[in-house]
Amino acid sequence: MVINDSNYNEVLAQNKPMVLDFWATWCGPCRMVGPVIQELADQYEDQVIVGKINIEEDADDLVAQFGIRNIPTIIYMKNGEIVDKVVGAAPKAQLEEKLKALL
Repeated sequence: MVINDSNYNEVLAQNKPMVLDFWATWCGPCRMVGPVIQELADQYEDQVIVGKINIEEDADDLVAQFGIRNIPTIIYMKNGEIVDKVVGAAPKAQLEEKLKALL
């Protein structure tokens, strides 16, 4: 799911745990993590909202709100609160472990 400044509040209102992947097209580590994020999105689609936020496309407010300084940054949220975060490329096992902690 693509998330940006325009639809973030709508997505947040669904009251589901969320995994937010902040990325950019020019970012090599983002391209490495992207397929893993997609796998997790497919695997947990009924339980968790997995959103990709391209920092270059209508996301200035979200980048500021979450204090994103490096990408990829993956934010884990539950009940509208940040509960965990991973900065930089990480293996699927680590990303999935953090996702499971949301459930």
